[in-house]
Amino acid sequence: MPDVTTEASHPLYVPLAPLTAPRATGSHRRRRGPAPAARSVDVLARPVGPHARPADVPARPVPPADPLVRSGARPAGPPPAAPDAAPALRLAPERLRAGIVAGAGGVGLLWGLQARPSARLDVLFASGAHLTGLLAGYGVLVLLLLMARIPAVEHGVGADRLARRHALGGRYVLGLIAAHAVLALCGHAAHTHADLVTAAGDLLSYGAIAAAAAGTALLVAVGITSARSVRRRLRHETWRAVHLGALLAAALGFVHQLAGPDVAGGLLTRWLWSMAHATVAVLLLWYRLVVPARAALRHGLRVAEVRDEGPGVVSVLIRGRGVDRLCAEPGQFFRWRFLRRGLWATALPFSLSAPVRDDTLRITVKVLGDHTRRVRRLRPGTRVLASGPFGALTAHRRTRRKVLLLAGGVGITPLRALFETLPGGPGDVTLLYRASDASAVVLREELEAIARERRAALHFLLGPSDGSFDPLAPRSLRNLVPDLAAHDVYLCGPPAMARAATASLIRAGVPAPRIHSEDFDRA
Repeated sequence: MPDVTTEASHPLYVPLAPLTAPRATGSHRRRRGPAPAARSVDVLARPVGPHARPADVPARPVPPADPLVRSGARPAGPPPAAPDAAPALRLAPERLRAGIVAGAGGVGLLWGLQARPSARLDVLFASGAHLTGLLAGYGVLVLLLLMARIPAVEHGVGADRLARRHALGGRYVLGLIAAHAVLALCGHAAHTHADLVTAAGDLLSYGAIAAAAAGTALLVAVGITSARSVRRRLRHETWRAVHLGALLAAALGFVHQLAGPDVAGGLLTRWLWSMAHATVAVLLLWYRLVVPARAALRHGLRVAEVRDEGPGVVSVLIRGRGVDRLCAEPGQFFRWRFLRRGLWATALPFSLSAPVRDDTLRITVKVLGDHTRRVRRLRPGTRVLASGPFGALTAHRRTRRKVLLLAGGVGITPLRALFETLPGGPGDVTLLYRASDASAVVLREELEAIARERRAALHFLLGPSDGSFDPLAPRSLRNLVPDLAAHDVYLCGPPAMARAATASLIRAGVPAPRIHSEDFDRA
């Protein structure tokens, strides 16, 4: 089947220069064979018809152009699943939302059963303070649960959605705490016939209320440092240290709640409230401390090699024992801690840029800041702690036979793994790769090899983002993918590009539920 150059049919396509082996420098040398002839590949797909391969039959195995393991033979195609691996449990976003709402309803019922109707002003203020206090305490538990990194929740909802809901929920919780404080202050002032300043001093003389005030101050600090404009100016380590204060704030709030009439009023209520807090605490300790520590001991991950992939882009190969037991799926990411100076204190979220093979994981990183510059200088043998896998940008989201993968910049990394492994026949999978110029195309050889072997369409959309022609406009997308509305779309790229592409896809006729994306800046 013939290949055709993409520059002939699109004003933004430009010829790609011939591939040449990069000059080896330092300790990260790369032994490469002769480069294949240059071309920007658009492999023609066979029409789908009665003789086409069914969609549920995997495509032929793909021999990647750049093997992960350089010594010995490597099996081609997607890696086999671990013999004892069970299907991943996934909690659907709708069920998570329904569970949170149901829990809030239970808290409201608890308040209603204890409320005593009265027209007195102090009682009205006190009733409102009790309801907002209970909801605020429940909200803090929900926020902690969302960030506990429970696999079923992470794999079903997605780390970026969880982060967005966590951020939105934090605003509601702070609002409820503020309302609780104001209503409690006004109720106490009305009950004691004192002014607000005197009433505030009187309330703070109680130890449980003073603990709640300290916890509130910690939560306010967390909220301020989480604001986008503030967070950009903070080092990640500083932001993380402040954010850990939310755990102490939750403990102080729990002390306050046990002293309040709504929780302390009955043995069953105290037991239920205590069990809810204990459950969340155990989940946090288990999934954020015990599971990563156990995985570190079990797999013994170390950096095997660092390879230059292009200007400012490197791939890091990480090898260990029994890595297939991690059950990582193409499209997912890990949070990586490289145990060397300047990196050990920060968990960096990077996607797998290839399926797991031969106990080897691969990530591909673009150098954008201090941490990624240090990743580029990693030495073989460096110990690695990996937490995960996380993310829901996987094959389980697929609802249609035809799939469009739309990548921007280094966002190609999770989509490259999906491009190789998503089941489908010729013409079922299309990859559009948006980049500023030919030098910004990452993993080009591998993408071209996959496209040739699978007979999949591959388009490199090259040109400046502020150019007069927009290759991601609805009409342009429909020209490249005529039956675009019949596709599922997997999207990964810089936030601005992802937002613009999502809007264009919807205008081009793709329903929003069939646009699958994950914002790794929020992960």
